[in-house]
Amino acid sequence: EKLKKSFPWFGMDIGGTLVKLVYFEPKDITTEEEQEEVENLRSIRHYLTSNTAYGTTGIRDVHLEMKDLTLCGRTGNLHFIRFPTHDLPVFMQMGRNKHFSSLHTTLCATGGGAYKFESDFRTMADLELHKLDELDCLVRGVLYIDSVLTSGPSECYYFENPRDLDHCAQKPYTLENHYPLLLVNIGSGVSILAVYSENNYKRVTGTSLGGGTFLGLCCLLTGCSTFEEALEMASQGESTHVDKLVRDIYGGDYERFGLPGWTVASSLFCDGFHMMFKEKRESVSKEDLARATLVTITNNIGSITRMCALNENIERVVFVGNFLRVNILSMKLLAYAMDYWSKGQLKALFLRHEGYFGAVGALLGLLHPS
Repeated sequence: EKLKKSFPWFGMDIGGTLVKLVYFEPKDITTEEEQEEVENLRSIRHYLTSNTAYGTTGIRDVHLEMKDLTLCGRTGNLHFIRFPTHDLPVFMQMGRNKHFSSLHTTLCATGGGAYKFESDFRTMADLELHKLDELDCLVRGVLYIDSVLTSGPSECYYFENPRDLDHCAQKPYTLENHYPLLLVNIGSGVSILAVYSENNYKRVTGTSLGGGTFLGLCCLLTGCSTFEEALEMASQGESTHVDKLVRDIYGGDYERFGLPGWTVASSLFCDGFHMMFKEKRESVSKEDLARATLVTITNNIGSITRMCALNENIERVVFVGNFLRVNILSMKLLAYAMDYWSKGQLKALFLRHEGYFGAVGALLGLLHPS
């Protein structure tokens, strides 16, 4: 029997930088349901599914759409939408304009913003948020997406020959026998979870040095204003123009410290002495600064992850989060770091839906409340 839960079905993850929204569009609506459907609901569905951009900053990631998905007895398409957190008031106003609150639906949300903006949703959009635990949603979303994707591009992939950064190739990976795995969520900050089963997982550690740090420093150092712009600069730069390598500090015998030669002790953040010389500063481009910032943040995440994997005795590491969106360079560096430090024992895995798993978990919390 089809679930009677009111449409629309949304899941929302309000992060420090981006809001991630998943929307289930039913495709099996009966004639009777169509006649009973109120104009507000029809308007929302048409607005979300007929556009790929919303305003100047909202994006529907069409390439991630999951078609003909069966969810709680209904068949439909799952859409993935994102916009900057600073534009959340625009989203709330849209909800008010389309009389979202009149539909008597529950809006399930997770992430730090679910708490930070709860009162704003109430006053600006007349909506009550049902807040869900961020880590519960993340794990639930990862396991669900991996379980239902049986056709099309593989959800999980890795980089073959990760020590050759210029020629390592992306390959599909089947995430069978999921457990245990280390789940590294890289958004504005970083959370690392050890997952032993669907209902047995713990947060091992985390760091505030994540995507937010990268973007903030790049804005200060280069004058860029968006994540995409910062990454484009980084892809054109050369970090060794800014950084000191381990070999520069320890000499040629750096291998005995268990470190690859490219590991940086970044002059920007660890070794300020390198940038004290005027001629050195003047020889460095904005692209070099962006590249050094990206390498430093990524290398720090890789180092912490490797230590966690050793401590938890886990050999599979799955990296997710919006820091990896359009960020092949960081993925390759993470794959290199995991492979090198573990002598091939640690495999770095990545997932196509990157930063949307928390929002998917929130949607599942709406449909399967505990």
